Amino acid sequence: MPSATASRVITANAYRVPPPFRAFAVRSDEPAHAFDARAPYGRVHAVRTDFLDAGSLASLAAEGYPRVDVEAFADIDYAATTWEELAAAAPLVDDLVGHMSRALQCTGVLGDDLPAYQTIATTRIDYLACRGAGFHNDVRGHWSRCLFWLLALEVAEVDFVMPHAGVELPLAPGDLLVFDQAMAHGLCRRGDCGQVLEASFPAGDQGRQIFLTGELLLTDAQWAAIGAPWLPVEEHERRGALDLMVAEFDERSGAVKRPNELRDCMKRTTCYVDGNGA
Repeated sequence: MPSATASRVITANAYRVPPPFRAFAVRSDEPAHAFDARAPYGRVHAVRTDFLDAGSLASLAAEGYPRVDVEAFADIDYAATTWEELAAAAPLVDDLVGHMSRALQCTGVLGDDLPAYQTIATTRIDYLACRGAGFHNDVRGHWSRCLFWLLALEVAEVDFVMPHAGVELPLAPGDLLVFDQAMAHGLCRRGDCGQVLEASFPAGDQGRQIFLTGELLLTDAQWAAIGAPWLPVEEHERRGALDLMVAEFDERSGAVKRPNELRDCMKRTTCYVDGNGA
């Protein structure tokens, strides 16, 4: 049984870089890449899945909501779950892990080897709920070496927006996204011109969204294969890169706050790892 009816790649490299910078990159606070950085992955993968029917999507959403707290505008909350719990909540779906693994395989970000996606799919999975999502990125710890995936369970009239990458993507239940979470991202109402507006996400059921989410942890070789190799920080300084590890974003518009204060962000002397050790 197929896990997806359609898969497409959205270009996410129409970078809107604030001066005085000319590019984006992300450094690491892990010793292995203490003096390195990588460019963002310039694509978003969108897979239209068909292994969850409307009833199963609704059942999973109903299972997840009591575990999270998203009462206020722009709240984001996670709750760990397991594939066993998800299978119990969607009993009409056979081999949920297998379907998810094959859907992720459609993106090709880890190559063609299905076991690699099966390992990723079973490593960690969470419910993620929000009431609109203000613009932010996720780069701490091992996340600088990850891509994120999101499977929409319950969304209505919501766009996934990456304001600095030229991405505004309408979402529907059953949509699976894989993207580089080092870039600022958020959820906006359709028609709000890429802004996260409080009036568009009122209290009550209509203002909230819920997903399943997990990580795709890439090796250095896999980062190189998708065109975002880890390189010495001096190379990114030469390119005039803004470090996404230290960038702050306006939650409503996504604008980078105080970019002029970040001029030295790509120098070796601003390493994040204690003890100066890689």
